[in-house]
Parts: sequence; C-alpha cells; structure tokens
Amino acid sequence: MKKRLAMSLCGLLLLASAGALAQALAAEHAGILKSVRGSVQLLNTDGTARPAHAGDAIAPIDRIVTEADSAASLVLRDGTTMVVGPSSRLDLKQFHFDPATRDGGLLVSLLRGSLRMVTGLIGKTQPDAVRIETQTATIGIRGTDFIVQADAQQ
Repeated sequence: MKKRLAMSLCGLLLLASAGALAQALAAEHAGILKSVRGSVQLLNTDGTARPAHAGDAIAPIDRIVTEADSAASLVLRDGTTMVVGPSSRLDLKQFHFDPATRDGGLLVSLLRGSLRMVTGLIGKTQPDAVRIETQTATIGIRGTDFIVQADAQQ
C-alpha cells in the first residue's frame, strides 16, 4: 500500500513538474515560424546559424536572415504576425509578454530587406510598447498593419 502511494505521489510530482517546465520553456520563446520558403537561417546571440523550418521556436533575441527568393512568416505569443521578405535581415531584439496581464513589449530591428507586420495584443493594448528600428530611424507603431523596407547601404 505504501509503495503504491509513493509511486502515485511520484507520478503526480512528475506531471506537475513537466507542466511547470513546459510553461517555463514556452515563456523563453517569443513565437514560432509558421512558414519558410527558400533559404532562411536563424542566428542566436553567439552567432551560431541554423537552417529555419516551419514550426521552429523563435527566441526573444533571434536574428532571421532570408536569402534572395526566400521568405519567412512567424507568429509571436501575443498574436503579432510578421512576414520577412527576400534578402532581409531582421533582429528580434526584445520580446516579453504576460498573457495574464497582457503586459509586454516588442522591439524589432530591420537591418535590410522588407517586413510586413500585423500587431497582436501588445500593439492593441500598449501601442507605445511596439517599436521598429531601421538604420536611419526608430518607428513607434500606432497602427496595426504596416510594411517597412530598409536598404543595407549607409
């Protein structure tokens, strides 16, 4: 009887810790890649590159690089959608979002190429917390659907 009780308690603890781990891991990711066309790379903070695939998790500080005739679309945890166009380099510099309070912030840097973005809950509840940087300007977002293009030459 004691052995069965101990096994049951261990099982419950394992399930509880697995749920907490899944929530912690989800909080570490900003979103996921919904689709990838052509040659797309994800670079992490140490510069390590990996080929991008649909379903890959995006960290809050990843860089997305698309080659010519390539593109990627991603959805962040607050519902923000982005389409990164061909020959683009996009840094997700900051992303945090608390679904319970809808508190968050988003900072994206478009180094070159094009980006179409439809803001999610952060943009709807805190428009001042969504910013896009290019090499020549920082844009505060007040709308919900927009396109930005940046040239690499400066």
